[in-house]
Amino acid sequence: MDAITALHTRVSVSRVRAPGPDPLTLEQSIKAGLRTADHGLLRPWRFLLIRDKSLEKLANLFADASLADTPDISASELDSIRSKALRAPLVLVGIACPRQHPKIPITEQHLSTAGALQNMLTAAHALNVGAIWRTGPMAEHPIVRHGLGVNESESIIGYLYMGTIDGPVRQLQEEPINMFVQDW
Repeated sequence: MDAITALHTRVSVSRVRAPGPDPLTLEQSIKAGLRTADHGLLRPWRFLLIRDKSLEKLANLFADASLADTPDISASELDSIRSKALRAPLVLVGIACPRQHPKIPITEQHLSTAGALQNMLTAAHALNVGAIWRTGPMAEHPIVRHGLGVNESESIIGYLYMGTIDGPVRQLQEEPINMFVQDW
């Protein structure tokens, strides 16, 4: 798939199954992420690959975080929270690791990490891998952050859930660009 087609047709795929992307496909997606806009070539990011038995560890972190917040949480709610970590055979965690720089603000470095994740999503789409970007409370919870080794100066920008597409992919209606763009 050419780049313009991938950019114009990418959609989030919430239903995926095993297998996850093969090593070459995953490498191509990550390489696309590393080509994002990066002022000063700071490379203000790192990525964790969570798969196989590590998915259960992530599910346990999600459960521990939920129990810490709500000690009387029901077993069914806890199972639901645990299952969120198990929705895909691969969860790629994008972590912003900003550096102090006199010309490049921390915010820009976070945006650069987000750009890397977006490039990975688009590359996954071009390579026929189902993927969706998720965040939510588990991206900021201290127990999850600690368990994933995210230090105080870092931020989880998002979780990319990746796998084989499982079911129909929704088609988005194209919107006219003049709804979002104006001359100034």
